[in-house]
Amino acid sequence: MIRNWNRDVSLSGTILSTVSTYLFALAPLAAAALWGGLYVVSKWGFDAVPPLTLAFLRVVVGAVALLVVVQLTYPARQFTRRDLFGFTALGAVVATSLATQFLGTALTTASQGSLITVLTPVFTILFGVTLLGERLSMRLLVGMLVAIAGTIVVLTGQYDLSELAGAATTGVVMLLLASATWALYTVWGKPLIDRYSALETATYSCVAAVPMLAALVPLEVAVTDASLRAIELTPALIVAVLYLGLLGTAAAWYLWYKGMEYVDASVISAFFFSQPVVGALFGATLLGESLGSRFVLGGVVMAVGVYLVSTTRTAA
Repeated sequence: MIRNWNRDVSLSGTILSTVSTYLFALAPLAAAALWGGLYVVSKWGFDAVPPLTLAFLRVVVGAVALLVVVQLTYPARQFTRRDLFGFTALGAVVATSLATQFLGTALTTASQGSLITVLTPVFTILFGVTLLGERLSMRLLVGMLVAIAGTIVVLTGQYDLSELAGAATTGVVMLLLASATWALYTVWGKPLIDRYSALETATYSCVAAVPMLAALVPLEVAVTDASLRAIELTPALIVAVLYLGLLGTAAAWYLWYKGMEYVDASVISAFFFSQPVVGALFGATLLGESLGSRFVLGGVVMAVGVYLVSTTRTAA
């Protein structure tokens, strides 16, 4: 009887461990869903803020929120010089990603930005394989291609992608750099996540990005006709900044990194494809926009691709 009891306990522990692993692996999906809501937030008027100033406000709110949580849940840390450099480097990478993302978005259209953003998981896989030595299996490759195809179908239903031909070269380059640097932020964070935690890594990299983006604000004001005094502090703008900082940064960055405690960077990158799908759902629900048949077809195809990628670990 004791042997059977031990076997049952061991089996229960294995099942719970497996379930928790898959639940936490879905954390990046929640992060992508929060980023998908940024489309609706933009409709509420946060475009009135200059791009780099908005990026700065976003990380300030996010950093404060994350620091409060870390102070309440983790003991004080003594970081080595190597780890301090690692957090600073992550901060520089993510600051570059946010700055180029907002500048690129200001210089392009929604369709151009959405299509170029699809390249982020591709960059993540390339960095994961080259920098972390992750395995590029056939299932992962096929799943990624299927997810890309489904996402493009969704986007063609939302936007006129022929606009990409007329995109400003500077804007496209900015968005490509934003995609590549976010992928690098994803991959480079893995060693620090393993040594500390997803929450601490997201927090200290976010904190490191604050002064870097702060230095760009006066530069933006000096070289453009932007005026910080002209920003009207409306309720819509306050809600937008809070959403960007609390949900789009603090919560989403933590959830994104949380998935990496359990699966490879290449695997969680596939959840990024759900961002435009969630954005379209929010647009239809809150803004009354139509979805169309391509949304349903593309969403199903994308979901199949994400499933293939997300189950790569257990299938390998």
